[in-house]
Amino acid sequence: MSTPEQPWHAAYPKPISEAVFLPRSTVLEWFSSNDKLPGKYFVLVDLRRNDHEGGTIKTSINLPAQSMHPSIPALYTLFSSAGVSAIVFYCGSSQGRGARAASWMQDYINEKGDSNMKGFALEGGVKGWVKAGGKLLEMMDEYEEEAWKEPAKKQ
Repeated sequence: MSTPEQPWHAAYPKPISEAVFLPRSTVLEWFSSNDKLPGKYFVLVDLRRNDHEGGTIKTSINLPAQSMHPSIPALYTLFSSAGVSAIVFYCGSSQGRGARAASWMQDYINEKGDSNMKGFALEGGVKGWVKAGGKLLEMMDEYEEEAWKEPAKKQ
């Protein structure tokens, strides 16, 4: 009798912290703020791997979710050394990978007793970002409108 394949995240501990979802409007405000610069105040982490298409939010680093958990100590060291206050994780919707990564990061931040850094999941993920349109689309690199269109329904 075969057993169903385990999801990639089953190899890692369940997060203790509950994900805090950061509104898109807050990230947009940070982009236009002189004192909350990307890479200095906040870092965006795009967790998509196989579904990484259609563009990404400007300044994001791509760290596929499957490699996220073992990278947490190094990420924490890099980000804390740089004085980063907010790490914003996202995937397609931020309901799975984004929320899980934000929670894992927050668990590690809490373990370190760091009250200057917070882990967040981007509300609605990159799909919500694109769907909201307007100024948010201007804040994307390599945006491809075709990649975000719903596939045509069969007649």
